[in-house]
Amino acid sequence: MTRETLARGVPHTAPGAVVALSLSGKLTVEPVEGRTIRFGRNRPEVDVCVGETDLRVSRTHGVLTHRGGRWWVSNTGRLPIRLPRARWLFRDEDPVPLPEGYTPLFIRGSRDREHLLEMYVVGWDGGRPAIQHGAPTQPPKAWRLTPDEHLVLVVLGQRYLLHEANPQPLSRQQAAEILAELQPGANWSAKRVEHTVAAVRARLSARGVHGLRREEVGEPVGNALNDNLLRELVLSATLVPPDLTLLDALC
Repeated sequence: MTRETLARGVPHTAPGAVVALSLSGKLTVEPVEGRTIRFGRNRPEVDVCVGETDLRVSRTHGVLTHRGGRWWVSNTGRLPIRLPRARWLFRDEDPVPLPEGYTPLFIRGSRDREHLLEMYVVGWDGGRPAIQHGAPTQPPKAWRLTPDEHLVLVVLGQRYLLHEANPQPLSRQQAAEILAELQPGANWSAKRVEHTVAAVRARLSARGVHGLRREEVGEPVGNALNDNLLRELVLSATLVPPDLTLLDALC
């Protein structure tokens, strides 16, 4: 028997309402200012029970609040909540707004279990998304890069394009040495590589890409900023494996 899921949409419901679904139950709440939904392990004291057999899940692990026309999720538990696009929401951080449509929330429990809480914020049409079997496929939103930016990021992110397990960016010094081989007269240096990459991070961050600023990832930063940048560029098909032909001159 197929398990119920909100990923396919919800039946016709009041615009702005939220539907929450876990293995333990389902709840639909209309968009009333100040209304809250609590979720966590303690079934008698929460509105939606999740992870009730797992002591790693807090008794009240999070709260959903309707404020200013939107639903906001807060973490009140000990462990972080994983949101889409590899974003983590930690205890006492600022609430995160849920977009219209489907959002899965994951709480990691004991023995690498992950407990799923599905959320669906109903749009103004009040129902399921339209079926579009024959509609043209929307192309991915590729980011515009200058030729220099494109080359630097292919060099920096070549491990991602080679499908390595758990890839990491090259260091800016490694990238500068490779670029100097590819373009001997272009005066590539580690500082120029960093300035080029930082400009792309700033531009994409201003366009709404999360995880490209120090305050968004926390300390120690390590490779997190460039890792998040490269994952965005690969997932958006801005960088693709055929770009590795730019490195053929090294062979």
